Amino acid sequence: MALVIGLNSGSSCDGVDCVLAEISMADDGQPNPPKYVGGISVDWPERLNKMIWDAFDLKLGLDQLAKLNYAIGAFFGVAVKQLLKETGHTADEIECIGVDGQQVYLHQTNRKKADEVTDEMFEKNYVDLFLDDIYAYGFCFGDGNVVAAYTDITTVSQFRPADHALGGQGAPLMQYVDYVLFRNEKPTLTLNIGGISNVHKVYKDRRKMLGYDCGPGNIMMDYIAKQYFGVKYDKNGEIAARGKCDETLLKELMTADFLIRPYPRSAWRDDFDCAYSEKTRKKYAHLSDEDIMATYNMFSAEAIVASIREFVDLTDTEVMYASGGGAYNETLLKNIQEKLPEIKVETSFAIGIPPQFKEAMKFATLGYAAVHNCANNVPGACKARRYNILGHICMAPKYAQGTSDEE
Repeated sequence: MALVIGLNSGSSCDGVDCVLAEISMADDGQPNPPKYVGGISVDWPERLNKMIWDAFDLKLGLDQLAKLNYAIGAFFGVAVKQLLKETGHTADEIECIGVDGQQVYLHQTNRKKADEVTDEMFEKNYVDLFLDDIYAYGFCFGDGNVVAAYTDITTVSQFRPADHALGGQGAPLMQYVDYVLFRNEKPTLTLNIGGISNVHKVYKDRRKMLGYDCGPGNIMMDYIAKQYFGVKYDKNGEIAARGKCDETLLKELMTADFLIRPYPRSAWRDDFDCAYSEKTRKKYAHLSDEDIMATYNMFSAEAIVASIREFVDLTDTEVMYASGGGAYNETLLKNIQEKLPEIKVETSFAIGIPPQFKEAMKFATLGYAAVHNCANNVPGACKARRYNILGHICMAPKYAQGTSDEE
């Protein structure tokens, strides 16, 4: 049984989750279900957080972006050392770290054109697939070499590019850890509610699996919480519970361009970012802040359930496990459950993983799979042309050989 560490910093940019997990290899060449050991959440340093938000808004030059990439990696390393201290472990006990990085830019796949790429086109026009905006590309910051150098632990980072390189969406990535968790169970449905929400349907046959973004998770609600209530988020959905959903606004929100994209949908901040949230809030200035929060909450629930009904076969499914920060929003889960009465909505506590740490568990699992050469993408969900090994592997300095000084 190996000890691995996973880190997650999502589109909400509200901090970094860092977990310690136990994991081992199964006879089928894939990892056994990981076991949660412990976890911490750390806030971004104010100076670093400001730079990340400036990067979101395309305000940084190349010199500052380069600095940000290294500085984020350094902070990931600091978080790892804090986790080790709090759990009583040392770097030498850890097999690897898995951390995708902080996504700061993403250009989406042109799904229709990507699906039309033949083997001949792939071979002859590969460069043009990126130059012509057919295949996805982006930046996830937090250089794995910096993490490895500071922690002296082999670090696997940058999981999405290997999927992008084969025409895949590169997101969501949760379906891989769900495959590891549930591949030997009956078909299982999971929901992750981070800044963006995503749904995954797990089958033992990975070719049948589904995984896609539904729309906003917490991103719009978090904006209203910070901007109009002076808090980081709507704890337990208490603000939304005090308001009333406005059906006119909800109907307009459900016409968002993202919601008509073909499967598999993959969202980014600019689909539902601060500007989008504020523009809508100002248009409906006659509504109270509580009513806006209630409506944004219902929008997240409606988008999740509408996408499930559009894409997922529910006839063989009895339960949906919710994770992510949004799984603690009681009002949101209540709205989802009321709109999806035929499925029991539970949180990932039921499978032994605290909801706020499941995404970090995902990256721990992806990293462990990468260092064991496991195919850790799901082409059936993200539409890559073939299986691949996701992740850049950055070896720990302690493994460097040939270091004896010459006499």
